[in-house]
Amino acid sequence: MNTAILIPARLESKRYANKMLVELDGKPMIKYVYDACVETGYDTFVVTDSMEIFSLFDAQYCWIEEKPYENGTARCAGAISSRFFKAYDTFVNVQGDMPDVTANMINQCVDWLKHYSVSTVYTTMRKEEQDRPESVKMVRAGDKALWFGRGMTGYGDWHLGVYGYRREALELYPTLEVPIEEDVEKLEQLRWLKNGWDIGCSHVEFNGTEINTQEDIYEWNYKHGFEYKNG
Repeated sequence: MNTAILIPARLESKRYANKMLVELDGKPMIKYVYDACVETGYDTFVVTDSMEIFSLFDAQYCWIEEKPYENGTARCAGAISSRFFKAYDTFVNVQGDMPDVTANMINQCVDWLKHYSVSTVYTTMRKEEQDRPESVKMVRAGDKALWFGRGMTGYGDWHLGVYGYRREALELYPTLEVPIEEDVEKLEQLRWLKNGWDIGCSHVEFNGTEINTQEDIYEWNYKHGFEYKNG
């Protein structure tokens, strides 16, 4: 399989405006995530709607399209319709708020595409994450995801924002019916489940931070020994 990493990066996030440009260790978060992905050895591309984000990268590794998309998966699906991405038959979507993404998380998603058209990763849910609506919980049966939600408390694994797709699955995503659950939970992966697709999932060790709120920025800087300098 010839795999590319795609990092969808919309500038105007509804929950945290301009989050992609918040600085971590002196550089914008989207650049921090990109550099972490490049270290895995996979071809890595940012897909964005923002000239401000586009200007941070070499043009051959950043795809800009001003067309609005409802979520990151849809933006990735739109991008791969271009000849720019014709050389790849599998893709890993790393969300731009995952600065602590690891090579193992990405490789696990790639490996699971041998068995599933869509894959993702999870880790053990820390107690302090269980009651946070920003933390996405996953219910599974073995290596198959059954459901994802924000409001579940007291159970579930911690779903991490990394997905694998075979090309044909990602190309079909925009044609799938959008279920009400996707709109309520604001979780793009529910579209797959509600349309009858299986999502393979595998466990990874993770002690990092997903950046969903300003408090997460403080936590990330504290964990990494940096002083918070934004805002």
